[in-house]
Amino acid sequence: MHTITKINRLEGYKIELTFDDGEQGVVDLSCHAGKGIFAVWNDPDVFRGVRIGEFGELTWGDEMDLCPDALYLEVTGKRPEEVFPALKPEGAHA
Repeated sequence: MHTITKINRLEGYKIELTFDDGEQGVVDLSCHAGKGIFAVWNDPDVFRGVRIGEFGELTWGDEMDLCPDALYLEVTGKRPEEVFPALKPEGAHA
């Protein structure tokens, strides 16, 4: 599991993330804004209130949080089996 260690709020719904292994990148959350639970982000002050939670996730108070592993995959472009070796399919035996 990866955790977020540093955030930098950018314009709009973008956040620069730094992870515990040093990987960095920008996540654009605009595709979620205004939809379902993310409707609270219609208030810019709510979105700007993003913090790093106790478990290295992005959190907006007690309202919501986003999984650091999912964000890691998005930022790095890696596939789940690259990050979590247990997900690799076993080789075929002849």
